[in-house]
Amino acid sequence: MGYNGSMEKGNKFAERLKEIRKEWNISQMELSKATGLSQSAIAKWELGKTEPTASALIALAEFFNESVDFLLGLRE
Repeated sequence: MGYNGSMEKGNKFAERLKEIRKEWNISQMELSKATGLSQSAIAKWELGKTEPTASALIALAEFFNESVDFLLGLRE
């Protein structure tokens, strides 16, 4: 897949996280409190500045009741 492919998936994750959070009508701070993840990390992920760890992905997937593959944009 190479570097460009991984960046595309990173951007897909950023889009999907922001989209699903807005669908749930919760703020970054509310998501932070519910998952134990920092609000600043959530903001950076949504902006595509950084990527989450595996444990953060799992926490988000469990909270939103979605698969990690869905959050990463690997499946619809």
